[in-house]
Amino acid sequence: MNYDLIVIGSGPGGYVAAIRAAQLGLKTAIVERESLGGICLNWGCIPTKALLKSAQVFDYINHASEYGITVDGAKTDFNAIIKRSRGVADGMSKGIQFLMKKNKIDVIMGTAKIKKGGKVEVKAADGSVKEYAAKHTILATGGRSRELPSLKQDGKKVIGYRQAMNLPEQPKSMIVVGSGAIGIEFAYFYNSIGTKVTVVEYLDNIVPLEDEEVSKALARSLKKVGIEIMTSANVESVDTSGNGCKATVKTASGTQTLEADIVLSAVGISTNLEGIGLEEVGVKTDKGKVLVDDFYKTNIEGVYAIGDIVKGQALAHVASAEGITCVEKIAGHHPEPINYNNIPGCTYCTPEIASVGYTEKAAKEAGYEIKVGKFPFSASGKASAAGAKDGFVKVIFDAKYGEFLGAHMIGSNVTEMIAEVVVARKLETTGMEIIKSVHPHPTMSEAIMEAAADAYGEVIHL
Repeated sequence: MNYDLIVIGSGPGGYVAAIRAAQLGLKTAIVERESLGGICLNWGCIPTKALLKSAQVFDYINHASEYGITVDGAKTDFNAIIKRSRGVADGMSKGIQFLMKKNKIDVIMGTAKIKKGGKVEVKAADGSVKEYAAKHTILATGGRSRELPSLKQDGKKVIGYRQAMNLPEQPKSMIVVGSGAIGIEFAYFYNSIGTKVTVVEYLDNIVPLEDEEVSKALARSLKKVGIEIMTSANVESVDTSGNGCKATVKTASGTQTLEADIVLSAVGISTNLEGIGLEEVGVKTDKGKVLVDDFYKTNIEGVYAIGDIVKGQALAHVASAEGITCVEKIAGHHPEPINYNNIPGCTYCTPEIASVGYTEKAAKEAGYEIKVGKFPFSASGKASAAGAKDGFVKVIFDAKYGEFLGAHMIGSNVTEMIAEVVVARKLETTGMEIIKSVHPHPTMSEAIMEAAADAYGEVIHL
């Protein structure tokens, strides 16, 4: 079979690239070795949000009396929570199957390997091998849970994110190593349903990519609900020879041993570059990433790469944007290169965190003279009515021109609010324009306008 485009990998980078290519008239096929939708839909973004929703519902029930409602005897059913999460993931994967059929994209199940001369070899589960030809091939093979030498995963006691959302029974205790989005979301979920959770972070702050004020506020919130947090701490080894796990953790004050049923390694991802033909074809890589230009072309004609395996943030929405940009360039359009400084990041614990652009520290280091505004949700009417007064919105502007440099939020539903700032920054909106854009009342989103007003000394409700 000959194609205009073969996409290897059907995650949010691959399947979106394939659909956009089909829309632009390219004869397209997609190769997937496991389930359509990749890690994001099957073992990542979507099923974790289903787990977190169950935790949130349970939390609501436990605090129902604060809303004038009495609920007795609420308890969790761990297996039912996991089953619901898997059902949500399966439904989304079936949705991708529908989209492939709708857009007349051929789905080839198997493990792909690129070969010279625009050929793609696919080995099916039964061992049979077929070869396909394509003018263009996009590599979108994604990533997997990263393993540290001191934290080898056995899939039972020392686990990655994949096992964490499909455990046969709820652990009584868990050590989460790493406090990025994956680690914090699982820490919140398991703590909410009654597991004793300890988070161990190598750096000085949890969620270390976030603004320091957000990081400290989240740490306070998590400690308040019983999660133990250890920062500037390193897991040197894990002994799994007994019933549970014994983790040796080195801190500034010395070495200590932590015991738990399960250790979850959430120390980032490793890219899936092995066995896909890069060396044979001559595709250049560096430090586990495929080297590409601004439109995701590799050094080999007709071969492209997107998503977790290239530069930029390893996020689903980044991979999707890269897939669209790459395909539009292939089709002869003139897309803009992606601005990686205007990519929103979200963590879906409670309270949620969301951010985009410069942190206060990064803006100062970049040489900007800045105006900073903050508005706490404790001063928001909607937040008070909703019983969600934790957190704040923090905004950063360039003092000279009013450029919207960044926004950092912690609170209820802020992952839905951050898009306003992404669009504002894309449109080069200034601080004063945000202040003069009338926001609806009462809403949580008013806090963005109020924070901007605070930066310019015009805040009303503080």
